[in-house]
Amino acid sequence: MDDPVPSVFFRRARLAAAFVLMPLPAIAEEVVVFAAASMKTALDEIAADWQAETGRAVTISYAGSSLLAKQIIAGAPADIFISASTAWMDEVERAGLVAGGARRDLVGNTLVLIGHGKDARPIEIGPETDLPGLLGDGRLAMALVDSVPAGQYGKAALTTLGLWQATQPSVAQADNVRAALALVGTGEAPYGIVYATDAAAADNVTIVGTFPADSHPPIVYPAALLTGAVDADDAAFFEALFADAAGAAFAAQGFVALD
Repeated sequence: MDDPVPSVFFRRARLAAAFVLMPLPAIAEEVVVFAAASMKTALDEIAADWQAETGRAVTISYAGSSLLAKQIIAGAPADIFISASTAWMDEVERAGLVAGGARRDLVGNTLVLIGHGKDARPIEIGPETDLPGLLGDGRLAMALVDSVPAGQYGKAALTTLGLWQATQPSVAQADNVRAALALVGTGEAPYGIVYATDAAAADNVTIVGTFPADSHPPIVYPAALLTGAVDADDAAFFEALFADAAGAAFAAQGFVALD
């Protein structure tokens, strides 16, 4: 008769492997938030205040909205998702991962051109802007133009203004908008396209111009409570994002209130 031990062992191994591959729920008693990188300064403040008030823990993972959305769809444990793009939130919702009725638009933003240093000269942004001439041998820092919202908005604006084709060879793409901001802040790129809120959070950049609002799709940040949320704290922090105190923190960083 065959030894039964190996078959038992392999059955257990298969079960263990299946468990590892299953999406894991977010950790109970800890609110896990996946948020667009551009939210960091304001959201860190909001989370710190909420933790001090409630004694509950909040963990926030920041990255480009596209990467976060893909991670959530792949089963990453998150309770709340805040995207810088309605399109990436749509992907998460289509995957059935947004709790029923728990998606709301949170804030808006403005797209700007920044220059290195605090004395960068203002630039009038329009179809006649000579961006390649301004860049010279330097690079224009942008978030990934085909997947990260800030990069997508920037590419859309440059395309609308007729500037993309001439500027594209000089674009340096970064994983997210804060990485693009850092390239300009350190002087590795003389100019970059970011949100106004990112520029407000940096010490060594200047907003040199603002892109016309009609040159790109509206910048809207939807927030959603996800189906992986496991306790009342998740819903409580989600609601806190829309409270007056959070609104003040967002406004202080330059986010735009939505009607």
